[in-house]
Amino acid sequence: MKTIQVNLDKRSYPIHIESGLIKQIPTILSERNHGQKWVIISQQGIIDRYGKALVEQLSEAGFYSITIDVPTGEKAKSFEEYQIVLSRMVEAGCDRSSVILALGGGVTGDLAGFAAATFMRGIDYFQIPTTLLAMVDSSIGGKTGINITEGKNLVGSIYQPKGVLIDPDMLNSLPRQEVVSGLGEIIKYGAIRDKAFLIRISLWLDDIDTFPFEKAITRSCEIKAAIVASDEREGNLRRILNFGHTIGHALEAYLGYGKIRHGDAVSYGMTCAGWISNQLGYLSNSKYTILKNAIQKLPLPLLPKLDHDKMLSFVKKDKKTVSGKLHFVILNELGSAATTHNVTHDLMLKSLKEIQ
Repeated sequence: MKTIQVNLDKRSYPIHIESGLIKQIPTILSERNHGQKWVIISQQGIIDRYGKALVEQLSEAGFYSITIDVPTGEKAKSFEEYQIVLSRMVEAGCDRSSVILALGGGVTGDLAGFAAATFMRGIDYFQIPTTLLAMVDSSIGGKTGINITEGKNLVGSIYQPKGVLIDPDMLNSLPRQEVVSGLGEIIKYGAIRDKAFLIRISLWLDDIDTFPFEKAITRSCEIKAAIVASDEREGNLRRILNFGHTIGHALEAYLGYGKIRHGDAVSYGMTCAGWISNQLGYLSNSKYTILKNAIQKLPLPLLPKLDHDKMLSFVKKDKKTVSGKLHFVILNELGSAATTHNVTHDLMLKSLKEIQ
């Protein structure tokens, strides 16, 4: 088993990665079981595939667990569903000793993490990500949240889990396009922090069927863990994790949440951000070509005709805009990222020709 530590003093926690790990969860968590209630928050399809077996394994190991199912998609991250989760926990007799297990993708992790952060003013939780995107990104770093009408994740907190348990075998049950979406985030880690990793990823993408997911997940988690440990609350370095996200989020908002997968939107956003980096004189033509070629190896969904001005209007609501200034992530070299305030609306508008 590969273990990566997220070093945050008293809030430090391990990321465990191993194929077949889900069967080891009762053993991994055994020292934390003191007769309290364990709450598995998940979606019905995942409960049927993994949750029921996990409940049985936990029961055989002396755990008392309950399961709370939440809807699929972004609609799970609403005040209504959040309240339902908390109410069901109260009805089940949960208290400050209870522990949440977030079994699912990023949506489930965000909702379950926010429930953990706020129930009884904070209880422990573990992330058990079931999608590639969650394995390499949302399950690590403690970002939790729900959506409101005005935008995604505008209500939430940074509340670290007690551990992240990753089983790459779970990817075998995912639709191919869901895996492709997660590959976009893996490319991001190479682009912002490890040029050699980016080049390996590009080679691996020549045959997605033989892609070494466990290796790629491990390196991605190492990179994110180091960044989070350096800047837990996104005051500086952690902002580089948003490479491709400014235009990616705008694309998601414009098309409607759920119409395009997050990782796919970020992949398109990285293409634009790479071009902008080139136009600002930070990234050479050849380096931009390396990045763009890697992204183009992904079988991304075709975009409909976009109203570019309308799409970019969503950037004004971006959480990366502080005091009227947009923190836009650019590459000053492959494997090295930074933020700048020098990206204009016109430059972002011109970059969209790279994706349409």
